[in-house]
Amino acid sequence: MKKIVVLFSFLIPFICNSQKIIEPVSSPKLNEDRELIIGLPASYASNKDKKYPLIVMLDGDYLFDPIYGALSYGSYWDDLPECILVGISQNKNNERESDCAIDQTTGLPDEKGNKFFEFIGQELVPYMEKKYRIAPFKIVAGHDVTAGFLNLFLYKEKPLFDGYISLSPELPVAMEKNIPDRFSVLNQQIYYYHATADGDVKKMQTRIRELDAAAKTITKPNINYRFDDFKGASHYSLVLYAIPNALYQFFSVYQPISTAEFQEKIAVLPSGYVDYLTNKYDVLEKSLNIKMPIRLNDFKAIEAAILKNKAYDEFDKLSDVSKKQYPKSMLSDYHKGMFYEKTGDLKKAAKSYQNAFQKEEIGDLTKDMMLDKADQLKNQQP
Repeated sequence: MKKIVVLFSFLIPFICNSQKIIEPVSSPKLNEDRELIIGLPASYASNKDKKYPLIVMLDGDYLFDPIYGALSYGSYWDDLPECILVGISQNKNNERESDCAIDQTTGLPDEKGNKFFEFIGQELVPYMEKKYRIAPFKIVAGHDVTAGFLNLFLYKEKPLFDGYISLSPELPVAMEKNIPDRFSVLNQQIYYYHATADGDVKKMQTRIRELDAAAKTITKPNINYRFDDFKGASHYSLVLYAIPNALYQFFSVYQPISTAEFQEKIAVLPSGYVDYLTNKYDVLEKSLNIKMPIRLNDFKAIEAAILKNKAYDEFDKLSDVSKKQYPKSMLSDYHKGMFYEKTGDLKKAAKSYQNAFQKEEIGDLTKDMMLDKADQLKNQQP
C-alpha cells in the first residue's frame, strides 16, 4: 500500500492555536495535494500513553469548528471524551463535488469519487493511525453531498468506521433502502445519526425520512440509531443543532452518573449497585474502546445508593473495586471501614480508617477525616 506523504516535512506544521494544525499532504491515490485540518485534545501532549477516538470530517472547511467546539465544551465537563479530529478541506478548489462523484446507475463511487473513497480508507486513516495515538473507535461526518458519500463506507463487508454522522445527506440512488438493508446484516457495533429539518431541501428531505422509516424497522442491539427532524431549522442551520445530539448519542455511555441516572436506574435497584458501576465501565471499554479509571463521583453515587438502600454488604465489594482502581489511595480502606462500621464491627472499622490514614488522600477524603472517624469509633467501643 502506498503511504500518504507529508509535504515540506522539514517544516513545522502551521499551528493556528495550541491544538489546531493545518497540515498539507500529498496523496498518491488522488495524485494531488490536499489540506488537512487536525485538532488534538488539550491533554494530548501531557498524557503520552492515552489513545483517542478519531473523527474524520468531510467538508472540514466548515464542519471542523462546530464539531471541535462541541467536543471541547463536552470534554470540559467530562460529558464527552477527548477526540482527535481531522477535517479534509474540500471547498478551496471546489473539490467536494468531484470528490463525491457517484455513478448515477449503481450509486457507487465513480471516477474521482472512487479515488477519494480509497484516499480516506487506504491513506488518510492509516496516516493518522501512524502519526497520532488513535483508539480503535472511529467516526466519520459530512453534510449534504459529503454526508451521502460517507454512507458508502457502510456498504463494505466490514465498515471502516464505527460511527456515522450524516447531516442532511444527498442520498445516492437506492441508499434509503440500502442502508437499512446493511443494518439488518451487519454484526459489528454501529452508531448511526442522521438529520433533516422542516426547512431542508424538499427532494432530499423526502428520501431522508424514507431512510428513517425503513431503519426504524431494524431493531438490533448492535445498531445504535437516531434520527432528528428539526423544526424551524434550514439545510444549513440544522448542522448546529445536530452535532451535539450526534456526539451525545454516540458517547452516552461515557458520561458520568447523572442525577437522573442515579434516581431512575441505580437507586431503584434492589441490589447489584457495585455490579452496575463495573458494568458501566465494561460497556464503555467494549463498545467505544475507551479504557479509563472509574470516576470518583461515580464511586460516590454508588456509595449513596448503598446507604440509601441499606445494602451495607456491598461496601465490601466496592472496596475490592476501589483497590484495583486507586491502589495507592485511601479509597479502598475507607470503603472497607464503611462496611465494618455499618455492619456493626466497630473495632475493625476503626482499624480500616487508621489504615486509610497511611494512604494518599483522594477527592474529598483526607487524613484528618480518617483519624476523626477512627477516634469516634474507638470512643463508641465498650
